[in-house]
Amino acid sequence: MPRRHIHVTGAPEAPLRAALRALRTTLDVPREFPAEVLAEAEEAAKSPRLPGYDATGIPLFTVDPPGSVDLDQAMHLARRGGGYRVHYAIADVAAFVAPGSALDAEAHRRVMTLYFPDGKIPLHPPRLSEGAASLLPDQTRPALLWRVDLDEHGHTEAVDVRRALVRSRARFDYSGVQQRIDAGTAEEPVALLRDIGRLREALERERGGISLNVPEQEIVERGDSYFPGFRAPLPADGWNAQISLLTGMAAADLMTATATGTGVLRTLPAAPLGEVARLRRSAQALRIEWPHHTSYAGIVRSLDPTKAAHAAFLQECTTLLRGAGYTVFTNGEVPVPAVHAAVAAPYTHCTAPLRRLVDRYAGELCVAAVAGEEPPQWVRDALPRLPQEMTRGTRLAGTVERECVDIVEAALLKDRVGDVFNAHVVDVKEGDRAVGTVHLEDVAVVGRVEGGEGELPLGERIRVRLTQADPGSAKVVFAPA
Repeated sequence: MPRRHIHVTGAPEAPLRAALRALRTTLDVPREFPAEVLAEAEEAAKSPRLPGYDATGIPLFTVDPPGSVDLDQAMHLARRGGGYRVHYAIADVAAFVAPGSALDAEAHRRVMTLYFPDGKIPLHPPRLSEGAASLLPDQTRPALLWRVDLDEHGHTEAVDVRRALVRSRARFDYSGVQQRIDAGTAEEPVALLRDIGRLREALERERGGISLNVPEQEIVERGDSYFPGFRAPLPADGWNAQISLLTGMAAADLMTATATGTGVLRTLPAAPLGEVARLRRSAQALRIEWPHHTSYAGIVRSLDPTKAAHAAFLQECTTLLRGAGYTVFTNGEVPVPAVHAAVAAPYTHCTAPLRRLVDRYAGELCVAAVAGEEPPQWVRDALPRLPQEMTRGTRLAGTVERECVDIVEAALLKDRVGDVFNAHVVDVKEGDRAVGTVHLEDVAVVGRVEGGEGELPLGERIRVRLTQADPGSAKVVFAPA
């Protein structure tokens, strides 16, 4: 599911970049890889475990953000009678990372790739994640090759996954794919991304699922000031995401299908009513009309991420994903409920093993399920601790995200301390109703408000004065004006 992505530019010595460097130290995030891990990565890159099945004749292509080199997935789409065939290759990290090795231990320590506005801290050494294991174009790579057959409406009819040698033929970014499809110049395997993506989006609506098209925020430094901007997601972003969701749902079905099934699911309970009520207040603050008869899913689908207020609200909607977790089951004892509320179906993470630890294990479980074999012992041994490890990694990634947002917001407003803004009160603290949270009308900033006399008027418009904003030391704080 989507996360907020913020990118910054500017000189390394700029205040915002300096604050982000300090944050890395404060959070004690992993930095350099140990020498032993780098040595193992080098050896693994030279001699990975290669499968016997050769699927390099399938002309796969990748769709990723511009400049990406850690390419987890490559696809090929084709018509099949009245339906479609999806080939989806996922980087085979287990071909490079031996169980119990220093590489393996380091991946369990890091758990996830961490994204900062000015760079990332990878899960695996770049020699693998951006080189030998990445599905780069014109390179033969080991992969887990999914084949998913769909009917004319996009429903899944048959699923297969096996180890294979694959070779991507082309690397696209989202805008390039969108332009080709819109202009009618895309070859059929690329053009079908729209057809299949739309069918899967329609099925998502039918089952009550939600995809958040969260814009990427970009902060550009000019002189001593910072200017915000958004990259609204294109339709191609959503179509591409549907292929990943399709695979994650197919993987969950494989894991839960047999009486002796073993698996790890990504689960999310339904959103508490209080959280939905808070989002309604945020919608009011951003002047987004949300009729009472319209569901949360309905209002999300009505939003236009190219509009600043809608983009800000979509960012707020990501808070409903915070209850997501990982659930392990064995011996066919599938948990109830086993559904991811936003997907509205059983689902698992299996398509980003270069960037997320659990995906390597989910892939192994699916390969074993299709082959009718027991999962490898090293997978079964690791499963009990995976939820706790992923929770730890997800929590750190969430902290990085929140702290980066606070730093960026402080950088945006650092020269406006003392200025007065129009805002809406979107939350009030229990036990001290003079303290709460406001959402600015003219700037997509959410901040703490305190220091006033009397209760804050929940859900109402007020004027607030910015009292502090320093990307090096202080978060954004307001007081009633």
